[in-house]
Amino acid sequence: MKTLGKYSFGLGDRFGHQGQAQLKAIIAASDKGIEITPVWNKSNREHVTIGTQPIDVRREADGVTKNAGFNKPYFVDADHINIGTVDRFIECSDFFTIDVASYIGMKAEEKDILDFLSDAENYSGEVKLKGTEFSFKTSKLQIKEIAEKYLFAAVKARDIYKKIEDVKGYGSFITEVSMDEVTRPQTPIELFFILKMLASENIPVQTIAPKFPGRFNKGVDYTGDPLLFARDFESDLLVIDYAVSEFGLPDNLKMSIHSGSDKFSIYPFIGSIIKKYDKGIHLKTAGTTWLEEIIGLAESGGEGLEFVKEIYFKSLDIKEELCAPYADVIDIKASSLPSKQEVSLWNGKRFSESLKHEPGNSCYNPDMRQLIHVAYKLAGLQIKTFYALLEANEKIVSKCVYENIYYRHINRLFDLN
Repeated sequence: MKTLGKYSFGLGDRFGHQGQAQLKAIIAASDKGIEITPVWNKSNREHVTIGTQPIDVRREADGVTKNAGFNKPYFVDADHINIGTVDRFIECSDFFTIDVASYIGMKAEEKDILDFLSDAENYSGEVKLKGTEFSFKTSKLQIKEIAEKYLFAAVKARDIYKKIEDVKGYGSFITEVSMDEVTRPQTPIELFFILKMLASENIPVQTIAPKFPGRFNKGVDYTGDPLLFARDFESDLLVIDYAVSEFGLPDNLKMSIHSGSDKFSIYPFIGSIIKKYDKGIHLKTAGTTWLEEIIGLAESGGEGLEFVKEIYFKSLDIKEELCAPYADVIDIKASSLPSKQEVSLWNGKRFSESLKHEPGNSCYNPDMRQLIHVAYKLAGLQIKTFYALLEANEKIVSKCVYENIYYRHINRLFDLN
């Protein structure tokens, strides 16, 4: 059975040019004693937006690992798939992020709810997690309410999982279940019963991506109370550990943090908690590689700088269109966006510093960073020009990509400095 390593990173590479630089960061971490499994991921929405195919991600992952002589496990993730989009990913993917967020709140068949309640009612009252001081109290009514909210989503996860398994065969791929793109976080109690539902549906889930307290906006730091996040993260970790032994889920089941890139204020908490319990983590770095491409082109000057300025100017013109698909994971203050006139006078260093996520730099602009984050469609409309610029400025762009993954993410999360 294919299993995901203890630590793994989702390496979004929307335009398929930075796999080598990303893998270099993974290898550098290994040299420091941190083994991270690379997972190249791309969603159906991203493929549709820029006109690529799932097979393109497989070709990139296979190519860069072969060229680097990388003989350790790696995966290609069909990111955020559902019943309507999974088919085009089945052949070339070996990791599937099953997104059930849209099914949460839909009610399952009454018989299914009653069957689950009959099976779960022995967990009413106080549940103590063995080997820890953590416990929670629940009632039959609360379990029923959780079933009414989440059981249908678990059933749909089973339907999607079975569709994949029927083609690829049991044990030939990694299964993740995602429910993070919703407005309200799941509580540790809800997560416990969600895991029971997934186990009851015979889904060998290896990573689970819940919604946490606070905002996980694309490409910028965590917004919320880090201590509240740490409390729930630790509780969820203990719940997962207990659910593995209680429900027969895979031993390596671990937490997945979506939009986890650049959440620097909570990295120390994540790092210390997984170290405390000797647990793994799956962290998705999403579209930050695309941002580093823009930063690298800005720093290169000349045609590269003019190209990225034009991307920004156009993004201001169609801001609402670009932001609409990402409304739950961005928070842009329009008044903080610099004007076209202002940006037209910037040199490459000034443009780069506005986007590069260095919180101590007074030029850093998280609102501009978020807007560019969702503006990759504009590069897709000029894809030949964009690719030519990436290739002409490969050295500086790949340096930006490598330093972002290795220094800002791996080093911070695992405290390697």
